[in-house]
Amino acid sequence: MTAALLVSTAMAVWTVLVHMVGLGSLLVLARVRSTRISPHGSTLRQALFILLIVLGLFVVHAVEIWSFAILYMVLDAFPDFETALYFSTSTFTTLGYGEVVMSGPWRMVSAMEGFTGFLMIGWSTAFLVSIVGKLRALEADWLEPPQTRD
Repeated sequence: MTAALLVSTAMAVWTVLVHMVGLGSLLVLARVRSTRISPHGSTLRQALFILLIVLGLFVVHAVEIWSFAILYMVLDAFPDFETALYFSTSTFTTLGYGEVVMSGPWRMVSAMEGFTGFLMIGWSTAFLVSIVGKLRALEADWLEPPQTRD
């Protein structure tokens, strides 16, 4: 039980670090891109930018999910990588179909993956809402006429 708790904690820390680096990279990309936003910019360009951010989030989550799947293979918890990856994906997303389950002393790792995945998906959602909100705020600033002082 102690080993499973230590491994679970290490994976949670690893996942948060991966997520922080991933979101930080996407934020740098957003800042670089924001210097090229113009009031007369294309809606298509903004849509492609948001798509790029979403795909970036997808890659970040994929790295996290694959990290858990690789760990499950190292722990010999599943017979093949496909099963480990399927289990990891359904656990990380808290979907948990239940036809593939983890037994034995490493169950705590899968429980921590579900909890961590839930937090990381929430964090990504907040990040995406923030990015879209900033784009909308820029558009609102461009559309409003300049205020005159009396």
